[in-house]
Amino acid sequence: MSGGVDSSVAAALLARDGYQVVGVTFNQWPADLMARSTGNGCCTPDTIDDARRVCAILGVSHYVIDYRREFEAAVIDPWVKAYLNGQTPNPCVMCNRSVRFGSFLSKADELGADYIATGHYARIQSDPGTGRRRLLTATDHSKDQSYVLHVLGQRQLARTLFPLGDLTKSHVRQLAADFGLPVALKADSQEICFVPDNNHAGYVRAHGSTGPGDIIDSEGRVIGRHDGLEAFTPGQRRGLNLGGGPGRRYVVDLDPVGNRLTVGTRAQSTARQIEVQKVNWIASTPPSGPGRVGVRTRYRMPLADATLVIAANGVTVDFHEPTWAPAPGQSAVFYDGDEVLGGGTIASVTVR
Repeated sequence: MSGGVDSSVAAALLARDGYQVVGVTFNQWPADLMARSTGNGCCTPDTIDDARRVCAILGVSHYVIDYRREFEAAVIDPWVKAYLNGQTPNPCVMCNRSVRFGSFLSKADELGADYIATGHYARIQSDPGTGRRRLLTATDHSKDQSYVLHVLGQRQLARTLFPLGDLTKSHVRQLAADFGLPVALKADSQEICFVPDNNHAGYVRAHGSTGPGDIIDSEGRVIGRHDGLEAFTPGQRRGLNLGGGPGRRYVVDLDPVGNRLTVGTRAQSTARQIEVQKVNWIASTPPSGPGRVGVRTRYRMPLADATLVIAANGVTVDFHEPTWAPAPGQSAVFYDGDEVLGGGTIASVTVR
């Protein structure tokens, strides 16, 4: 329970439906961030009181579990290293893989819990014949969070409940008011929980930097300087500080070996193919043969039609139309209609 409206209503619905609920809040903030909490992030120190108040109203126990060490090792450190390597990582995916549905599920075993539940907007369906679980998008597509849940497998899905999967956000807020919860009107968290000021580059630079390097155009000509690759991602237009020029320029590629940033036109920032590694298949096995799917390459990006070519060492994604700025380090998630087939980490991009 992060202290927000979604996890609070999820707990309330389960308690209403007869589950024996135990509320758990993660303490996963490094000590150096404790004094800078905005009070509106996910799992921040200031949210513990909100979660505790909600549990008191619901009449359920509330615990705080110290996951600072696990979170730093599995999320923060790899996130910083990825940025310093010219990549664009997704910390929520890292957290779901290692902490929320890893360490937390192990803790549920220790507590004797049958299930863990979260306030994610996604759905789980079970095939009555085979028992296989399917991960589906939320009914409210504007709030769907299935993208960051593609790392789950059959074991996790069999032990997980998503009470909000069939609800809209407006309905969830109304339910919070109906339950008398003090978080009914609490604003949604928008930032990365451990970067409360939303300054990604500033956070990375507190731990290291690639240092200054050249900005080059698609012909390899040096046209400017950057202060560090950690401040950039493919498709980015702002912050290039290149002055005037022939049209808008966008980040096309980050080269951590040469510490170079390549910029070009918007068309040059599109891709026709990506290579995806560390792929997780929800069903435990990949689909048979090449198949047409929808692919999401960032959390709020629309689905792109593509064909998957599956190999032992990963997946090649061939887009049917040029796709905007996929970024190495981000997740590519594969969909068949509303079903999440799986996903993995973008390893390389072939530009248009």
